[in-house]
Amino acid sequence: MQFVTSLRQLSPQELGLLGVEAVAYVKPVFVEGVAAYAVHAADGSQIAIVLTREAAYTIVHRNGMVPVSIH
Repeated sequence: MQFVTSLRQLSPQELGLLGVEAVAYVKPVFVEGVAAYAVHAADGSQIAIVLTREAAYTIVHRNGMVPVSIH
């Protein structure tokens, strides 16, 4: 339980840094009216915007990260 209590005390920025090297988030977006997919690191920084979900997942996997979908 001590670990869980410690996690609750982390700031959102510190929590984001926990997975920054291992996790990337993929979410659908619109760019100038065109449907696309944004890839973000765990800390929220944008990595890429691509046209297909498959391309987004390919980018994530090629960089040794695990993709997580955000709806």
